[in-house]
Amino acid sequence: MAKSAKPHDQLLTLRDWLRYAVSRFRAARLVYGHGTANALDEAAYLLLHTLNLPIDELDPWLDARLLASERAALSAVIEQRIATRKPAAYLTRQAWIQNYAFYVDERVIVPRCYLGELICQQIGSPSEPWHLGFDPAGVASVLDLCTGSGCLAILAALAFPSSGIDASDISADALVVAEKNIADYGLQRRISLLHSDLFAALGGRRYDLVLANPPYVGAAELAAFPPEYAAEPAIAHSGGADGQDIVRRILAEAGDFLSDDGSLLVEVGSGRPILEREFPHLPFLWLDSAESEGEVFELPAAALKEAR
Repeated sequence: MAKSAKPHDQLLTLRDWLRYAVSRFRAARLVYGHGTANALDEAAYLLLHTLNLPIDELDPWLDARLLASERAALSAVIEQRIATRKPAAYLTRQAWIQNYAFYVDERVIVPRCYLGELICQQIGSPSEPWHLGFDPAGVASVLDLCTGSGCLAILAALAFPSSGIDASDISADALVVAEKNIADYGLQRRISLLHSDLFAALGGRRYDLVLANPPYVGAAELAAFPPEYAAEPAIAHSGGADGQDIVRRILAEAGDFLSDDGSLLVEVGSGRPILEREFPHLPFLWLDSAESEGEVFELPAAALKEAR
């Protein structure tokens, strides 16, 4: 009796492989949310990246017949995604925020922040108002707390081209990844990295803008993480019992590190009700992106200083 053929012997076109990958991912009950939202988008991203094709152009290649070596590579990445349950970005070593790509590995969380989307709006429309309580043209100094891969610091450098930027993180491993990304964008002269627990190593520095996408996952949610999310550094997610412990520290300390007209921008996940209940005196300005509502706030320095 003849041996059954392997998948890469029977699936000849990219369309064949896309269908196969979606079926395999659905059967394996994979979890998404690291740049894609479903099996189809995840499969398309992994297959296009593996074939070194533009990840936003699927249709032109669907009926292209693949070489045996290409089919073997696609089979391998599909099985790797299922066997390891790691986010696709860890397999490709690449994550995207809109049109900007960043190197990632298991030392950093996979960037997918709404704050990054808002900063990208400023890059695309520098002359338009950013719907914030400050003038973007006046931003000369920026601090990016919990920088991780350095993605927000890099986007801020692009959005505010006259600014100098400090980027800090408590994880020395994360700073190594951030250093690589900063070098990839050629921004070594404008972005300085600091190993710091929030503001601890910053001395008396003051900034026109402080950005933060801090850990904001609650303990119960963290304990229930699927393997894809558990593959990321726990320190990058863990925000205490209700998820907002790091945010509380930022609110308590940020006023000392902002210029008089400075502003604080923080992403807090689902923490809005908690923060509004706990800090009724703070005039949170909640900002919406294309994919989120009420998960990023802006506060002026004056409000933070008055609240102390």
